Amino acid sequence: MDAMSAGSRLARARRVVVKIGSALLVDAASGAVRADWLAGLAADAAALRESGTEVLIVSSGSIALGRRALRLRAGPLALEEAQAAAAVGQIRLARAYEEALGPHGLKAGQVLVTLDDSRDRRRYLNCRATLKTLLDFGVIPIVNENDTVATDEIRYGDNDRLAAQVASMVGADALVLLSDVDGLYDSDPRTDPEASLIPLVTELTPEVEAMAGGVGSAGASGGMRTKLIAAKTAMKAGCAMAITLGDRDRPLNALNAGAKATWFAPAATPQAARKQWIAAMRPEGRLLIDAGAAAALRRGKSLLPAGVRGVEGAFSRGDPVQIATEAGAAVGVALTSYSAAEARAIAGRRSKEIVTALGHPGRSTMAHRDDMVIWD
Repeated sequence: MDAMSAGSRLARARRVVVKIGSALLVDAASGAVRADWLAGLAADAAALRESGTEVLIVSSGSIALGRRALRLRAGPLALEEAQAAAAVGQIRLARAYEEALGPHGLKAGQVLVTLDDSRDRRRYLNCRATLKTLLDFGVIPIVNENDTVATDEIRYGDNDRLAAQVASMVGADALVLLSDVDGLYDSDPRTDPEASLIPLVTELTPEVEAMAGGVGSAGASGGMRTKLIAAKTAMKAGCAMAITLGDRDRPLNALNAGAKATWFAPAATPQAARKQWIAAMRPEGRLLIDAGAAAALRRGKSLLPAGVRGVEGAFSRGDPVQIATEAGAAVGVALTSYSAAEARAIAGRRSKEIVTALGHPGRSTMAHRDDMVIWD
C-alpha cells in the first residue's frame, strides 16, 4: 500500500472493524447518546454494506450511559459501581445502535467479551464462530468489553486493543480507529505548530513508536501509545489500520473521500497471515483421510467427518492437527473443530449423523477451510 492507494483501502475492504470511543458516542454534559452523530455513522455503515463490505463495530459507552441512568457521581467509580453502570448501560447502548441501524434495514447484535475470551483457544474459537455467523446473517455485531464481569486482571483496558483483537479474530481487511485526532504526527500537534501528519506507516520502528510519547506523557496512556499497540496486532494479522478524526458528520464517508488519516499497512493479507500462523504450529495429533477428502481439500473445501478414516493423538478443540492420507503422507495442518474423543466418535459419519454420535448438535466440519493450510 502506497500513500496514494491508502485512501481507497476502506472502499476496497471486504470486512471492516470500526472502533468508537465513549467521547464520540455519549455527550459529556448530558450523558445521553449523541443521536445525530450515531445516525451519520449508521448511514456510513449502511453505505459500506451496500457496497459489499461487512462491518463490525467495537463500541465503548455502556458505563457512561449507565452512570447517567443510575445518577452516579462524577469522577472514578469503584469496581462494583462501574460493573453496575455497565449492566444498565449495555441495554441502552444496544438499543441506541438498534434504533440507528434499523431505518437502513440493518440488524444489530450485541457481543460482550473479556480478555480471557482471546487467551483461551476454545473461547476464542467460539467467539470467532459467533461473529462470523452474525456476519453471514447480515447482522452488524456491536462488540464491547464485558465490564459487568471483567476485573482488572481479565480486562483489555482499552477498546483500541480490543478492536485490533476482533479484527484479527475475524480476518478483517481494515480497522478504523475513530479518534479525537486525525492521525499520528511526528511530534505533539498540541504544542508544536510545525508537527507533520504521517500519512502512511509501513513498519513500526522505534522511531515511529517514539512519536506516541513515553509512559506518563500527556495523552500517551490510553491514547496514541495504545493505538500503536493496536496497530502492531492488526498489521501482524494482515489488517490495515487507520487513525482518523471521528468527531465529524459521516466520519467513514469522510475517510473514504480522503480525509486526513494515518494508515498502517500490513505486509500480507489477513488470509496469508493466518495461514502462516497455522503452518508454524506444532501438531498435537493427526487426522487420517481418504483419497476423496484429500482431493476435496486440494480444491479448497473444508474437511468433513465423512472423509476421516482415523484419529491419532490427544487434542482439544482448536488445537493444530496434521492431516494425512491413510498411507501417512502429509496433506496439511488444520485447527480442529473437535476434540480427539469427539473426532473418533464422528469419524466416517455424515454431518447429519453428528447429533446421534455425540448426543448434541455439532459443527458440520471436522476442520474448516479458513483454519487449514494444505501443502502444494
